[in-house]
Amino acid sequence: MTEQSRTPPKSDMDNVICELGLSDLTAVLSLNNENAVETSVLDESGLAALLGMAFYARGMGRGGTAFLIALDQSAPYRNPNFEWFKARRESFVYIDRVIVAGSARGKGLARRLYEDLFAAANNSGHTCVVCEVNVDPPNHASDAFHQAMGFAIVGQAIIHNGSKTVSYFEKNLT
Repeated sequence: MTEQSRTPPKSDMDNVICELGLSDLTAVLSLNNENAVETSVLDESGLAALLGMAFYARGMGRGGTAFLIALDQSAPYRNPNFEWFKARRESFVYIDRVIVAGSARGKGLARRLYEDLFAAANNSGHTCVVCEVNVDPPNHASDAFHQAMGFAIVGQAIIHNGSKTVSYFEKNLT
């Protein structure tokens, strides 16, 4: 078998879930910042720090097509949403950000990343995965997706000096 036959074609590589690391910073950072309204802007050092404390950092197309970054309760993460869950849950996996490139949406990539995360969390003994979704400014697609994936709303908060309202979601894995 040749090396070429063992490596999926480029188009298939965009659908293969892979671990993300520092070599993927450029692709992940670009996709993240193109979607900063739904998540938040990161710089290279912020993204590197986030990847360094991540429980789960995987994506497709080396993070340029889609990615998901999640942390568990032990992460030294300073974020109002993470801290909301930390004050209320003993153990959890927190989805900090999940982004799918516009050209790849509607193909089930986010669902595959979530299912992979659920398996990783379950294998590590976690029973709950949590996240937040913007209410103001609204993110209706994310709200509908999380509800379809079995998440339930467990709270709401106004953050960033009143500039953003979020709903907190939880999915029990048991």
